Order: sequence, then structure tokens, then C-alpha cells
Amino acid sequence: MTTVRLPLFPLNSVLFPGLVLPLNVFEERYRAMMRDLLKASPDDPSEPDTEPSTSDEPRQFVVVAIRDGHEVAPTSSGMPDEVTTKEAGTGPAAGFGDDPITSFHAVGCIADAATIRERADGSYEVLATGTRRVKLHSVDASGPYLTVEVEELPEEDGEEAGALAEGVLRAFRSYQKRLAGARERSLTTGAELPDEPSVVSYLVAAAAVLDVPTKQHLLEAEDVASRLREELTLLRAETAIIRHLPSLPATELTRQSTSLN
Repeated sequence: MTTVRLPLFPLNSVLFPGLVLPLNVFEERYRAMMRDLLKASPDDPSEPDTEPSTSDEPRQFVVVAIRDGHEVAPTSSGMPDEVTTKEAGTGPAAGFGDDPITSFHAVGCIADAATIRERADGSYEVLATGTRRVKLHSVDASGPYLTVEVEELPEEDGEEAGALAEGVLRAFRSYQKRLAGARERSLTTGAELPDEPSVVSYLVAAAAVLDVPTKQHLLEAEDVASRLREELTLLRAETAIIRHLPSLPATELTRQSTSLN
């Protein structure tokens, strides 16, 4: 078993490989993480709040969904470490209990921060992309932010992944149409959906309006075919529900919150 230790960024949502993750980073523990990622970057900007820092070298951290759906630690952007820890109760493991790993789901996703922009107030705008699924083994809270030892999970297609992907795409298009309403006003972009089974499985898992436990279950699927089978069942069920709720505006069904840390 090969493991690696990386910074940990807990969220109230699930990140899937291949999906883009915008972050608004204002808590001190995560700002410290971004500062360290920038130090390891060959093009670290000398002045904040200018051009965003981009890098061809991986700037990786692990994104994991929080089990209870919300972080209980208060946030105190801009406060010094000693004041934050003493008065606001924050710190690397604040809000996650004495054994932080129990607050997180067991499977997360490595994110690569392609763009990091520091604002004048010390907060950061980050644009990252999910890359690979990982299993969490241990969490270390001895530094300014949490780090985690992870093992990369294999990505296997499983049986009939190609045929299942075709069925999921058909079901997803029907699901989209139901969400958009009879006039399909939001489906006029002409964008083509992918046909590679693993990409389909992650795109649909991210795009469907599902709660965090359900999305987490899809992330943890043992192979692509298993994930696609689950999605086919979910999409058919959700489409049937939407069909019988004509009075509920599509905008209410598609509205999703943004997780900020």
C-alpha cells in the first residue's frame, strides 16, 4: 500500500474527479495552506491582489466531505493565530472534535489548485480541479492546518460500463428536460455531453440535484459500472418525482448553495 500526506480541505460538498472547484478561502487555517502551496510554486507572485498565480506543477490538497454536513467552528478572517485560537476557538482541527478523522467521510478527492489569487485582505480566490479518488487513513492536526495520509483508489470500469453510460446519458437528458420545464429554455446551449464511462459517471454525479450522502455514496462506488447503475436508478426516480410536481419551479429544484471556507 502506497500512501502520501497532503493538506486537507474539508467541505460541505463532494468533489469528483474532473470537476472544477472554485473556493473562497478566508479562514486562517486554510489561508496558511494556500500560502504554503504558493511557496512551493515556481511563479509565486510578489504582490497580493494582482494577477492570479498559475502553475504547471501540481499544487495538491485533499477535499473531503464533512459527515454532519456543516462545520461548527466559527470563522474569524484576518485575526492573528493566537487571538483566533484563544477567543474564537479556531485552529487546525476546530469544529471537528478530538479525533478529526471521524468527522469526515472515508473517501475524498485530490484537488489540483491550478489558480490561486491572493486578495489585499489576505484571503484567496482558488480554482482547483478534482483529479483522483483517495481513501483517508489518518489526520494530523499538529500544524497550522490539517494534513491527511491518503491512499489512491483504483479506477476500474467494471462490467458493461459502456452500455450503462449510454443509458445514463439518455436518462440524464430526460432529467434535465424535466428540470428545465416544458419549454426546455436551459437546454439550448448545444453543449455535447461526454461518452467516456468514467467521465459520464462523475459528471452526472456532480450535476444531479442530490444530497451530500447520496453524492458521497456515488464517489465511493467500487467501479464505474456500479456508479452508473446507481445513477440510472436515481435519475429515473428523480425524473418521476419531478414529473408529479408541476407546481414546483425548476429554479427551486436546481438551486444549489456554495460552500465557503
